[in-house]
Amino acid sequence: MLERFLVPEQARVFVQPESMLQATIEIFEKCGQSAEDAALSAEVLLTSDLRGCESHGVSNMLRVYVQMYGDQEINPTPNVRITRETDVTANLDGDTGLGLHVLPKAMEMAIEKAEKHGMGAVTVHNSRHIGMLAYHSMMPLEHDMIGVTTTAGNPLSMVPTHAAEKMFATNPWAWAAPARNEVPFVFDIATTQVAGNKLRLAERIGAPMEPAWISDVDGAPIMEEAPLPDDYMMLPFGGTREQGSHKGYGFAAMAEIMAPILSGMGPGFLMPPSPRTIMGHYVQAIKIDGFIDPEQFKDDMDKLLGGLRNAKPAPGHDRVVYAGLPEAEEVEIRKKEGIPYHREVIEWFESVKAEFGLGFELV
Repeated sequence: MLERFLVPEQARVFVQPESMLQATIEIFEKCGQSAEDAALSAEVLLTSDLRGCESHGVSNMLRVYVQMYGDQEINPTPNVRITRETDVTANLDGDTGLGLHVLPKAMEMAIEKAEKHGMGAVTVHNSRHIGMLAYHSMMPLEHDMIGVTTTAGNPLSMVPTHAAEKMFATNPWAWAAPARNEVPFVFDIATTQVAGNKLRLAERIGAPMEPAWISDVDGAPIMEEAPLPDDYMMLPFGGTREQGSHKGYGFAAMAEIMAPILSGMGPGFLMPPSPRTIMGHYVQAIKIDGFIDPEQFKDDMDKLLGGLRNAKPAPGHDRVVYAGLPEAEEVEIRKKEGIPYHREVIEWFESVKAEFGLGFELV
């Protein structure tokens, strides 16, 4: 994560992962989730925090979910059911359940299908936010499979290239592939210039926007560093057409096709603005031995990733990394030292603890 999004040193409060996990489980259970779903939902959020992806961890997302449960915009006990199925595909009705615990079940189904038939793909409609996509894409790794995840819906935030109105959410994608000795390749990106939730981090610590991250309300890219304005739209990755924004726009459109449209929900810009997150999802598991011996694949992945890691760094840089490596290193650091949360986040937890009458202890 960019330095500007990190919690300022003077505002950091370190919390042990086990303590934050327990607190998050208690809050999800208070919101009405079963013990099993609460544990899974908390695991998804804490995995994000451990990997340094705080934009999709408890700091930003848990308070949103609590508010949505309070407003009855999320079903705490969804009856997830199959609405269409073949040997290698399925479409699930998420019954307005939180994607943190709904989507892992969809990926488990995709993995089961891939074990039997070499590949499995599952869509989910009528669902809610799924947290960090990498969590779901990493699930097939232990089965010698490649994982793919995408999601789309509302709220709208992204303006297409040359457009003057929001037509997409951040429409992220995540891919994960195993290796033998190297850390797995895990590539998780929004199709906007910067992930939407990272703007909340920036707002919390007062970090400015880079040029071409956002546009004004007329769709014109803001081309100088500036504070986050009250009204703005997010640009596709690339920022401007001259810098390749049509590529981010295209990836966003494909997420829209593969998730809400393929699952039967239609495009996000036709969905009602309330509830705040009506989403469709897509997961896929690809069994490596349907194409090549898994051992050869993992050896070749080691050659690829090791080669990238040992590439000559450019002036001013210490090393070259690949997607998934810094996150895996951060996990080891945070397991030992604790997770650095902003003081404001801890204050929110304490307020919820008092409001809900819970017993967890963070610090």
